[in-house]
Amino acid sequence: MTDQPILGLEEVSKQYPDRNAPAVDGVSLEISRGEIISLLGPNGAGKTTTLEMIVGLRRPTSGTVSTLGLNPFSERDEIRRRVAVQPQHATVFDRQTVRELLRCWASFYPDAHTEDHVIGQLGLQDSAEVKIAKLSGGQRQRVLVGLALVSKPELLVLDEPTTGLDPNARQDLWGTIQQYRAEGGTVLLSTHLMEEAEELSDRVAIMHQGKLEAFDTTEYLITEFAPAVEISATVPAEAEHAEVTRLATDLVTEPHGSGGNRISFRTQSSDAALRALTDIRARQIHIREAGLAGVFRTLTGRDMAPQENPAAAVAPDKDSNDRERLEHCNVGHDQRAHPTACPGAGP
Repeated sequence: MTDQPILGLEEVSKQYPDRNAPAVDGVSLEISRGEIISLLGPNGAGKTTTLEMIVGLRRPTSGTVSTLGLNPFSERDEIRRRVAVQPQHATVFDRQTVRELLRCWASFYPDAHTEDHVIGQLGLQDSAEVKIAKLSGGQRQRVLVGLALVSKPELLVLDEPTTGLDPNARQDLWGTIQQYRAEGGTVLLSTHLMEEAEELSDRVAIMHQGKLEAFDTTEYLITEFAPAVEISATVPAEAEHAEVTRLATDLVTEPHGSGGNRISFRTQSSDAALRALTDIRARQIHIREAGLAGVFRTLTGRDMAPQENPAAAVAPDKDSNDRERLEHCNVGHDQRAHPTACPGAGP
């Protein structure tokens, strides 16, 4: 990593005329070259608006955005050459095969990867000659990531990159992202998967109601905002567990089998709680850290729904409208500017 941040936001806000509160409200952060940063937040938190300002699709109402040392809005042509965006959904040429589409995208850049390199990198060998329209949702998602990687970008912006992938494909894609970082790339991704953020991220940014609530390593965030662990155990019905009760918060007791109770609670004194449980002959003891989910719950007052999807909301908000705009931002290049460059692109 270098001392020069690859991305910097200073007191950045975005106010839309039809909203009382700003979509993004005074966000400041810096990202160093070679980091993987996850952006978490409930629907309407301002994540997509923030991503759009970073890649130059929206001008901030106030504050300063610097991407690769450039103003992403006024110097968008340069940004498009050096930054790649993988939206969750994108319009591509459905009649092209995977190989043809990747070759088309590579032709837009002077030093792009070959289509074979990207096909191998993302494990798309079995789909290489399949038309985009025939791909499964997970295969299509990997192709979108491939379109972003083909240009050898300095900064890769990913919007929920593993949506629709099975666990094995998700692990493979995580490996691809980590390999891209190992080769010097920088990644900013939005995700609704806590496991994904914990697995990939050097630091995690949590947004809520347009504000940046926290931005640090997973370890620091858990220690600072969710230090308690969650413990459950089966205890004898006659057991006196006053010491456990003293150490516990949110203690729940339920009948469990013959002559026993199942208790669950949170505590910041896990070692003492385990000793107390041992003293009363507890069994089937399970311990779980609150993790990022606990941090998210503390900072936003809600759980992160695992498959939140703004497009599916009954009443679309400004952030979901922004997502539609981001979805129509092609991956690093506007294919409509060169429709004849891609075989099979015609009607």
